[in-house]
Amino acid sequence: MENIRSRLNIGNKVEDVKLRKRKSQLYSKEDENILENDELRRVVLFSVAFRLINCLLVQTSFVPDEFWQSLEVSHRMVFNYGYLTWEWKEGLRGFTYPLFFAFIYKILHFLSYDSVFLLIWLPRIIQALFAAFADVKFFYLIRTLERRDVAKWTFFCHMCSWFSWFCCTRTLTNSTETTLTSLALFYFPLQGSKTHSSKIYLSLVALAVIIRPTALIVWFPLLMYHFWKENDKLRLITHSVVPIGAVAVVISTLIDCIFYGKWTVVQFNFLKFNVFHGVADFYGSHPWHWYFSQGFAVVIGPHLPLFLHGCSLAFKRYKILLAAIIWTIVVYSFLPHKEFRFIYPVLPFCMIFCGISLASLKAWRRAAATFLLVSNLLAALYTGLIHQRGSLDVMSHLQTLCDVSGISTAAQPDVLLLMPCHSTPFYSHVHCPMKMRFLECPPDLGEEGHVDEADRFYEDPLHWLRTSFPYKSSLPTHLVLFDVLEKEISMFLQGNNFVRTAEMFHTHFPEGRVGGSIFIYERH
Repeated sequence: MENIRSRLNIGNKVEDVKLRKRKSQLYSKEDENILENDELRRVVLFSVAFRLINCLLVQTSFVPDEFWQSLEVSHRMVFNYGYLTWEWKEGLRGFTYPLFFAFIYKILHFLSYDSVFLLIWLPRIIQALFAAFADVKFFYLIRTLERRDVAKWTFFCHMCSWFSWFCCTRTLTNSTETTLTSLALFYFPLQGSKTHSSKIYLSLVALAVIIRPTALIVWFPLLMYHFWKENDKLRLITHSVVPIGAVAVVISTLIDCIFYGKWTVVQFNFLKFNVFHGVADFYGSHPWHWYFSQGFAVVIGPHLPLFLHGCSLAFKRYKILLAAIIWTIVVYSFLPHKEFRFIYPVLPFCMIFCGISLASLKAWRRAAATFLLVSNLLAALYTGLIHQRGSLDVMSHLQTLCDVSGISTAAQPDVLLLMPCHSTPFYSHVHCPMKMRFLECPPDLGEEGHVDEADRFYEDPLHWLRTSFPYKSSLPTHLVLFDVLEKEISMFLQGNNFVRTAEMFHTHFPEGRVGGSIFIYERH
């Protein structure tokens, strides 16, 4: 009888307790999953809204590559008019990146929605959404590696960065390189990571290198670390590295060969011109210590004390990321031409150390977070809304000339930009084939006695104008110039009946050939 009772579990109270315990554990896990999903949902909504606002509040120019290596190329690919810089004529740039924007332009053109407003803003909005996706992945990575409070403060530091605000929604190859780097880090086999995938992160790294070959600098120590840690090294090389690398090179080479119309290996040309021939020096050089003494401090901004403190706290845990930061800065220090944006891809790495530092603070945490928020916000709003906005405002004004371009031959606008070359965007921001011209400045590619047009102009502006336009019939209808040039060519302007019709603020910090305001003169 007892055997039957035991089999039927009659009167077995112990089993009832165990069942209730299991049920309680199940509900606990469900509650935890609901909380995590709710947290992730809030992060997604916040990131998307934040980056869209970020996109709309960045209305200034940064560097010419933002337009001339992306949107200008895409516009020419789709609409068959525009200007390609010397890099494209020499095969130094790949068409993979502008092809993405060209695809967007083609859809707009097919739907007859190719207004200049959408041509300018839609690529940037897509860039913002891409950045938001990387922000979410970044948060989720830190959430799996660290405690909840560390993940929260790391995400706070990441979103606070003024330089990320300034750059991430721009159509710069550096911006996309940084976004891809942040995404690849999510799948990289960091110590304690639960999201690693060799094939995915290597594919993202390969795409970053296609878009910008210098991405390999950032990833070299990380790739070596992965190879050193990997147990089955041969399988990693034969099943992941070689196939992914080969596919990336073949696809990018095919794209470039199609659009160049000849056999072209962009990566080789990039190295040949910038490293072996030193053409990059043409765009300026800085002392070797520039990144250590100025560049890195500007890019990381007010986060710098937190970064240094975080390095002391998490040196052992994230030494590979710190090694990648130092390696990148050192390698770029050996190159004569230096820019802030070149070291932008290591900024997400830095934010991990900043978050750990902020989370470790007790009494000073609120004060530090407030200072971080306010100081970065002021820098972000000033650089995004005020500093160097004239370059875009002047193109909006010139775009209105498209409305009169079809009236008669005599009324056809003819615009000459008397500014340092590539100071403004071009046809991608006016979207009509009116006549426009700027002072060209290709580097010396071996031509004897080479002097670019911009340098010849600035040596003697008045002489250049008189020799370039000996007859009134050859004069342009509009001149665009910085205010610092106005006095020097005032005789030419008065003698040919040019009248100032517009003035745009550009910067509070004029320097050399770049003035504080931009003037538009029209011939009457």
